[in-house]
Amino acid sequence: MSTPPTTQDTVAFLSRAAAYPERPRVVERVETHMSWVFLTDRHAYKLKKPVRWASLDFSTPELRRRDCEEELRLNRRLARDVYLELVPLTREPDGAFALGGRGEPVDWLVHMRRLPAERMLDRMIATGIEEKDVRPAALLLARFFAQAPVIESSGATYRNRLVEGTREDERELCRREFELPADRVRPLAAAQLAFLDARAALFDRRVREGRIVEGHGDLRPEHICLDEPPSIIDCLEFSPALRALDPADELAFLALECERLGRPVVGRWFFDAHREVTKDEPPAELVAFHRRYRALRRARIAIWHLQSPDAHDAAKWRNRALAYLDLASAPAT
Repeated sequence: MSTPPTTQDTVAFLSRAAAYPERPRVVERVETHMSWVFLTDRHAYKLKKPVRWASLDFSTPELRRRDCEEELRLNRRLARDVYLELVPLTREPDGAFALGGRGEPVDWLVHMRRLPAERMLDRMIATGIEEKDVRPAALLLARFFAQAPVIESSGATYRNRLVEGTREDERELCRREFELPADRVRPLAAAQLAFLDARAALFDRRVREGRIVEGHGDLRPEHICLDEPPSIIDCLEFSPALRALDPADELAFLALECERLGRPVVGRWFFDAHREVTKDEPPAELVAFHRRYRALRRARIAIWHLQSPDAHDAAKWRNRALAYLDLASAPAT
């Protein structure tokens, strides 16, 4: 077996237009915590980073291949014509890299159809949106929840996961080095824990009714394309636990993000479609709980950017975390 390629060499090769069969004019490269995405004129290719964290392990090519297969399988539920295939990055006999070549596979990429940026929900919120624009995607999501596999659990197990999540968020947000106001975080977390204790029967009933399903896990406006047909992309493929959700939780998260972008009514449109299709009417107090839960979690994710070795613009991420704390403190609109 040949010497494994360095990440630097792999990324450099995939950044060149000549690497792709369509020979694009230019390749755009987008980096996230877990991957690089290489955008050509018509396609997108996602390469997993060789990282290992508590929640995931992409440390070997085989582990990355398995995760790519899960990404294809799970995202085809809501974006079948977007997620095309798994493509090997190969080392050819002459030592050169090739995308989908005949040589030895040294890594793997998810090959996708590139979606129009101007039709993503976050962009359309910024430029102007009406309910008719959203309704096909909202109905797609509602039908998805109506047919999603039910996750078997006990009420206590489900509630304990929310308790632990709230406590973890509180601990992280109150770390001294992040310089966030602990006197704001602690009362929010305490109120959430008190609600879970006092209204345990509400959560237990959702479990008994089969409302905890295998969902998406990261339902944000930037993952929803309002093209024809609509697509919802980028589910949390690496964690079954994070996909085991109440649709009220997922929809509250989406509504929170739409509110942050200045159009809370968009979240209500998704809830309306959900009620119409599933006949599920989540209690307002349950939705409010999940909205606060997600706001605290998003504040934690924002402030975690300061831990990255290449972190920059610390003020941006601290302000983002504070904005989520403001949303957690405010009543839903």
